[in-house]
Amino acid sequence: MKGKMKLEKLNIKDVEMLPGQFLERMNVNARYLLELDTDCLLQNYYLEAGMTLPGMQSVSKPDEVNMHWGWEAPSCQLRGHFLGHWMSAAAKLTAGVKVNDDQSGWQNGRNDDDRVPGRTDLLSLRAKLIDIVSGLRFCQKKNGGKWVGPIPEKYFDILMTDDYIWSPQYTMHKLLMGLVDTYIYTGSDAALEIADNLADWYVEWVKKCQDINPAAVYSGEQAGMLEIWVKLLEIKGTDKYKFLVKSYMDNSLFEKLDKTDDALADLHANASIPIMHGAAVMYMETGENIWKERLLRFWDQAVTTRGMLATTGANAGEFWIPKMQIGAYIGNRDQEFCTVYNMVRTADYLYRITGETRFADYIERALYNGFLAQQNRNTGMPTYFLPLIPGSKKVWGSKRHDFWCCTGTMVQSQTLYPELIYYKEDKSIIVSQYIPSSAVFLIDDVEVKLTQRLNMKNYDNQVLFDEKNVGGKISRWSLKFRIETSKPVTFDLKLRIPVWSEDVRLEGADISQKADGYMTVTKEWKDDEMTVEFGSSPVLEPLPDEPDRAAIVDGPIVLAALADNDPGLKIKDDLKHTLVRKTEHTYDTFVWKQNNYMTRGQDKNYNLIPLFDVTDEAYTVYLSVDNT
Repeated sequence: MKGKMKLEKLNIKDVEMLPGQFLERMNVNARYLLELDTDCLLQNYYLEAGMTLPGMQSVSKPDEVNMHWGWEAPSCQLRGHFLGHWMSAAAKLTAGVKVNDDQSGWQNGRNDDDRVPGRTDLLSLRAKLIDIVSGLRFCQKKNGGKWVGPIPEKYFDILMTDDYIWSPQYTMHKLLMGLVDTYIYTGSDAALEIADNLADWYVEWVKKCQDINPAAVYSGEQAGMLEIWVKLLEIKGTDKYKFLVKSYMDNSLFEKLDKTDDALADLHANASIPIMHGAAVMYMETGENIWKERLLRFWDQAVTTRGMLATTGANAGEFWIPKMQIGAYIGNRDQEFCTVYNMVRTADYLYRITGETRFADYIERALYNGFLAQQNRNTGMPTYFLPLIPGSKKVWGSKRHDFWCCTGTMVQSQTLYPELIYYKEDKSIIVSQYIPSSAVFLIDDVEVKLTQRLNMKNYDNQVLFDEKNVGGKISRWSLKFRIETSKPVTFDLKLRIPVWSEDVRLEGADISQKADGYMTVTKEWKDDEMTVEFGSSPVLEPLPDEPDRAAIVDGPIVLAALADNDPGLKIKDDLKHTLVRKTEHTYDTFVWKQNNYMTRGQDKNYNLIPLFDVTDEAYTVYLSVDNT
């Protein structure tokens, strides 16, 4: 029996990203994926299969060797992990590509300038993905038909001993994830065949573990494996996947969640979060409530009772912060990006299972203060951690010499937006995130196209807001919706009311109901247009253990003081009278700067900008607050 899902996710092929900040970040990421050399992406798989390609070895001039380094270096025990991330990202980005169609542009958008990858780039990315699958298939044959890893098989033998080895199951999970995503999003039977053959190898290894050391199955950072085996069980339905699911479903974290009120204490954060993705798909596959209950208990312990940074993170130095002690752990190693990505995926599972908007609100906060804030807008590179001490600076990865785990999750994260915006609930259309995009739905066999844009006339260097001149006051939360149908059809359009919204203005339609975090418009739709505006103003979010230190949050957006120390914040009357909105004409996504402020009444006034707009500047997020 399948688990009952409250909300249904749209097929990624039915969602088109439209010009705006999120598409810009997707495009920076896409260009990076295209830049990387195919042979370098495969280098460790070739080496493990006994091949060395021209240009990949040198004795006299090692600096001239055409290889990837950092965590992808042949001397790193985690080598090869990045390829799986790359495959997942490339598969999603090219999900809607048809080799024989004549559409142009990225995600069916227009290619008006060199910032936007066009159809040629889409085809190049798909061709690169096909080449990589072919390369992996060749390596698998060279290795005997089953093993296709970038690391030696003996790493898994070491897992059965007391000797140390660095996370071989993490590395192999990324490959399996990339292969499965390539099949799901592009229909590659070759990718599925490689994964299926590799699963045969896993069956043999698991049986060996059962004889020698059963605990080895749950070592080597196997957190994501259960989710993969359940997905393959759903695709293939064979007994070997039932065996693998059963072998990976008794993780000790599940038992701790059943028995304790803080199962996460002292745990490596990112080694635990993907385990819950396994719980989610187990619920979806079996319908057994124990999996849903474990997922909800995890969320309660990871977010609700633990507390979180204003940016959503609750980890430092890769480990969970003790409950409600966030301030004590603020430093240079807060909020590992992998955890942001995996917590968003967890929240998405919970949102679909429960329909509760608190999970969509969390996702929104994480998108702005993790996905955007931890990606370099120019290079697409991640910052591994998000430093939050006074006078922090983001440390960006390089394109070919680091390949951290967060480099991998970053390239995946920037392909996730289309999956998080729209959902269906029976005959209702739900808008969960406010990101310029369009989507096609089928309601009572009637095709419905919904488009949301920023309330602007054009998107170019002379962009103008619609309606009358409002002096630059219209914000990013002024949105225009258009609904087009092939014939009149009645349905509910449910728009999430953000938890931060002070007021809502809707023009062009009547609100039928406000309940459960949504405003609902019920009517017969044909060709309709309406505008929505959510009101917001900056608020203070104090640290739970240090109430005299707080971040300033404007809607879902964390603001950063451009200061190389803690400049403090003296509040005489209220925060609104302490901050002055700064507007300046720009030639960017918005005609006016958004969410920019300057303090007043301070010993020395300073500017505040969105944390995601900080690139190389020194910044301070948590300020000492004086309310006297």
